[in-house]
Amino acid sequence: MDDLKTSEAWRIFRSLAELTDGIESLNDIGQGASFFGGARFKKDSPYYQAAMQTASLLTAKGLTIITGGGPGIMKAANRGCIEAGGTSVGLNIELPREQHPNPFQSVSLNFRYFFIRKLMFVRYAMASIIFPGGFGTMDEFFESLALIQTATYKQNTLTAIAAQRCFFFNRQQNQLFQ
Repeated sequence: MDDLKTSEAWRIFRSLAELTDGIESLNDIGQGASFFGGARFKKDSPYYQAAMQTASLLTAKGLTIITGGGPGIMKAANRGCIEAGGTSVGLNIELPREQHPNPFQSVSLNFRYFFIRKLMFVRYAMASIIFPGGFGTMDEFFESLALIQTATYKQNTLTAIAAQRCFFFNRQQNQLFQ
């Protein structure tokens, strides 16, 4: 039982080190846009293509692209950014399966703790772009929406791209537009 207490106490230091590393690594990336979306989309998917194009357009406007660093939508956004000559950030998470860093990252960080990773997504983004995905995407979507709606942090816009529609949330008007 004493081993468990010691292990839990050391977890505080591991999370603090991860937080410090994230802040030091990303402090100079400038304004960014965070992309969220499913890991299972392939190159021929219209969502994959849309994520690449959107990332490329935002890169041309001077934004850094921030993703979870994995496959699917994350890879598409990182790729669109790199091909447009921008800074592409991958916030990779250690998972027992599925998550492998994609090769289109100019800054690649590995996280053990989801809460630190989620903080990095919102701390450095002025916008969030949400594509279809699973539970992780929905978690990131609702967290971003709640933070914007409550004016908890500086981000003003959230764009959700789904099916045949695109939704846009604006904090100043506190409305969801289609």
